[in-house]
Amino acid sequence: MSDGQPDKLIRESTRRTKPDIRRSSSRRRRFIQWMAFILGGLVAVGAGSLGGLYYGYSRDLPSIDKLEDYRPDIISEVYSDDNRRIGQFFVERRVLLEFSEIPDYFKKAIIAAEDKTFYTHYGIDIVGIGRAALNNLKAGRVTSGGSTLTQQLSKLLFLKPDRRIERKIKEALLAVKIEQRYNKKQILTFYCNQIYMGHGAYGVAAAAEFYFGKNPASLTIDECALLAAIPKSPSNYSPYDYPENARKRRNYVIDRMREENFIARPQAEAAKRSPLGLRPLSREPSLAPYFVAWVKRYLDEKYEANEIWRKGLRIYTTLNVEMQNAANRSVTETLRAYDKRHGWRGPLTNILGETNAESAQDLESYEHDDWRLSFQPNDVLIGLVVAVYTQSARIRFGDYFADIGPKEVAWTRKKTPAEVFKPGDLAHFRIVDKDDARRRLVVTLEQEPRVQGALLAIDNATGEVKAMVGGFNYNFSKFNRATQALRQVGSAFKPFVYTAALENGYNIDDTVLDEPISFTDDIGRVYAPHNYDYRFKGLISLRRALAESRNVPAVRIASQVTIPRIIQVVRRFGITSETMPPYLPLALGASEITLLNLVSAYSIFPNRGIRLAPHVIRRVEDYDHKVREEIKPRENEVIQPEIADKMVEMLRGVVEFGTATAAKSLRRPLGGKTGTTNDFTDAWFVGFSPSLTAGIWVGFDEKKSLGNKESGAKAALPGWITFMRDALESTSPEPFSTVEEERVAAEAQAGPEATDTETAETEPPTEEPPAMKPPEPEAGAPAPSPPPLISTPEKKKIMVEDIRN
Repeated sequence: MSDGQPDKLIRESTRRTKPDIRRSSSRRRRFIQWMAFILGGLVAVGAGSLGGLYYGYSRDLPSIDKLEDYRPDIISEVYSDDNRRIGQFFVERRVLLEFSEIPDYFKKAIIAAEDKTFYTHYGIDIVGIGRAALNNLKAGRVTSGGSTLTQQLSKLLFLKPDRRIERKIKEALLAVKIEQRYNKKQILTFYCNQIYMGHGAYGVAAAAEFYFGKNPASLTIDECALLAAIPKSPSNYSPYDYPENARKRRNYVIDRMREENFIARPQAEAAKRSPLGLRPLSREPSLAPYFVAWVKRYLDEKYEANEIWRKGLRIYTTLNVEMQNAANRSVTETLRAYDKRHGWRGPLTNILGETNAESAQDLESYEHDDWRLSFQPNDVLIGLVVAVYTQSARIRFGDYFADIGPKEVAWTRKKTPAEVFKPGDLAHFRIVDKDDARRRLVVTLEQEPRVQGALLAIDNATGEVKAMVGGFNYNFSKFNRATQALRQVGSAFKPFVYTAALENGYNIDDTVLDEPISFTDDIGRVYAPHNYDYRFKGLISLRRALAESRNVPAVRIASQVTIPRIIQVVRRFGITSETMPPYLPLALGASEITLLNLVSAYSIFPNRGIRLAPHVIRRVEDYDHKVREEIKPRENEVIQPEIADKMVEMLRGVVEFGTATAAKSLRRPLGGKTGTTNDFTDAWFVGFSPSLTAGIWVGFDEKKSLGNKESGAKAALPGWITFMRDALESTSPEPFSTVEEERVAAEAQAGPEATDTETAETEPPTEEPPAMKPPEPEAGAPAPSPPPLISTPEKKKIMVEDIRN
């Protein structure tokens, strides 16, 4: 019995627990079912909520259709006559690249730095978002967003740059949409063209040029890594402003590239050892700012602002780079030479002379903005006088030093630097030589001119403007004195008086009386012109009267030809000035004319009487190379070739034996005319070779005298000579073609029996012809009376309009 009892108990126990087990299993099933139901409900609620969120935010999502024709703001570029870039118009400095044009190392660098899962995610990186959320939670603030490149692209293109949760949701939704429509190559191309790279550069192409002066294809591993380091925070990682921050971030990017096996370890180590290798921020001004601004004014009249600034126009201009460089040098040297002739005005300031002790500077610690930029020979920059000795002074330029002696300050009319400077003075200096190893400079003393100037050059055969300078410094004054300034031209107007005379039958060797003459109007007012030297030469040929710039003969001829007829000639020459009143002083340049108008008018003489409207643009293309505009000026015969040839001969006399004999140093056929206004307020020279006409003006913006004897020959002509020497350096001297030469050539081709005429002399006669031949009347016009051949003072009666000044 006892042995069977346990078995019974076991059986009874077994019978008792089976219902319990069934009940327990049932409870577990019900619990699982309830949990599944609850979880399902939660999922449903979550899905519904997400769906609601998606529906709510997707309604406000911007369309990504603009990516179908991706065309962000891009640079409109201005090119010279040989297709070198000379200017840009842009809101965002950007050059678009195709995927194949983006450097492989930059693609790898940006992926390693910004989105290592780029090729595997579908727009958002859940792990990355979670990691960013954890980091933000630890930091107690938003430090990172975990955004993929696609999310960053959606933010750049479609959303405002805020950190609200709503924007992050929209960013993610847009990223998914973008990934659904575009492949990874397209997305990466969009990103690399769109991203901001600091200092006004957008996209890798613009950044490569700005930071390294390179084409993107030439970028090295370390350079690509540096560019990829910048987008995270362009201001904080600027290699110019914060080079150490930029270096650390670059090396981090290189390490990430190594971790992703994009580069080998030796490549990474070599790249991290490389210096930043930035292109120095240059102080060199843009080549032709006044010219480019004039191009912009033209475009403003014909194109929408959006096209000019955002759509990547290609503007091909007439400017010649070598001639423009020559023009820049000429104007700078001319104005500096004038300024030095009129004395030293003293240092800019003295940093030790501040009355407030807190604002006083230390000679060793002082830093000037000029010194942050690279400097090279011929640059002019501000230096600090740190020591003055008996015969010398020491000048500091950052960590460079220079010593100057009596020779460098001789133009100030002081004997030694000690008479010019004291410690703490700031002044301008021109760098002559630079020794980087010793941190030494050779410099000369300069000062910034207060006088202004302008120069403009035109191709005679085409009317193309080849060079333009509108002032001493575009950054200080954007007013273009070559195209906008209306100034009296003085004797530079006389060629139009003589042109009118030649058209009315006078010849270049006819004589006119250079004797005192006066004109009286109806109410008794007297106008009595005088010559520059207050002397008179009696009978003088037209050729010599113009060459020597005699005033009385010019007025006498104008009185014979009549002012209205002269004005007609001037208008035919394209001079549009409204200040052209019909009175006799007009013959001496009382009208106000722009340098552009005057140079264009003079170019008609060597171009055999043909005028082509001056222009600065050859053609305009859109970004897709479709020609929007092509300029081909129409030829217009202004005067007969014979008249033009005679005027060339007369204006050559100005150079050969007149007021511009200094130009003979160029040893080539040249013509031109000086111009000086009353009280020496304006100085001009406009002249030409057979192919090129150029003019230069010197004066103050306000009507102020340049100083006694600062005539066109002294203040302006040297600059013209400098320009023409450089501009024509690569060309051989060429003769002026004339009707006579053409006739002789034609007769020579026909054979010796055709004529026995000899070639006329080209040199001016040594003796004046005895009398002026009376002019022959112009067809359909009354013949003007010849000037009286008398040697006594003469009085004439004129209308009141003739003497108004």
